[in-house]
Amino acid sequence: MTKIKTALVTGSTSGIGLATAKTLAAKGIQIMLHGLEDNTTGEAIAAEIEQAYNVKARYFSADLSQAALIDDLFNAVQTEFGGVDILVNNAGIQYTCTTVDYPADKWDLVLAVNLSAAFHTTRLALPFMQEAGWGRIVNIASAHGLVGSANKSAYCAAKHGLVGFTKVVAIENAELGITANSICPGWTDTPLLNQQFAAYGEQNGVPFEEAKSGLIKTKAPYPKLIDPSAIGEMVCFLCTDAAQAITGSSLPIDGAWTAQ
Repeated sequence: MTKIKTALVTGSTSGIGLATAKTLAAKGIQIMLHGLEDNTTGEAIAAEIEQAYNVKARYFSADLSQAALIDDLFNAVQTEFGGVDILVNNAGIQYTCTTVDYPADKWDLVLAVNLSAAFHTTRLALPFMQEAGWGRIVNIASAHGLVGSANKSAYCAAKHGLVGFTKVVAIENAELGITANSICPGWTDTPLLNQQFAAYGEQNGVPFEEAKSGLIKTKAPYPKLIDPSAIGEMVCFLCTDAAQAITGSSLPIDGAWTAQ
């Protein structure tokens, strides 16, 4: 009998994470959802996934800036599913400010959630994968893991660090049936960007929808927001046997942003 695989997707109650969880569930993969929402909200999302895709889904709330809570998350994964086969590190936060004025506590928080949390989840997931002789780690980095932008020092540092960390994990586990890759999205239709679009609209005196296309075109030739489901499909491909030799890669889906 083929073992049913389990995926942990961090930051999976909305945006890229939720789209990825649903796409994996559609392939028959069990899902541990994660977010900051209360249990009632998170468990309702898990129930919707169970009903829609006929797979087991559970929810765990944890602040990933706290390493001890990541331990609790993995205890829940082990209790509910017995381990993890697929790890998608998607949770992320953003704060924009010039470097000279960047608050030290915001720097620490952005790095903790966007980079250190991926280290902690990976170190906890690897023993399960190594024992099974199979595993997939997909880190949702960013175009900002490949290039820089003004006012995003902590975010760029964290995402560049995530890309480098992914390469190390890939090298260390290449002979063990485990792959590790980074996906580097550009402008994606997620709540994380709404504050930036609103600020651009206010600065330029344009409505919110017009601000979207205006801000996108400052970076990328492709003038539209990327649908989160497209990133979910890329994650699913990386989990197939066809992708078993794709490891240590940084895969842009960014509308030619980083091609320039």
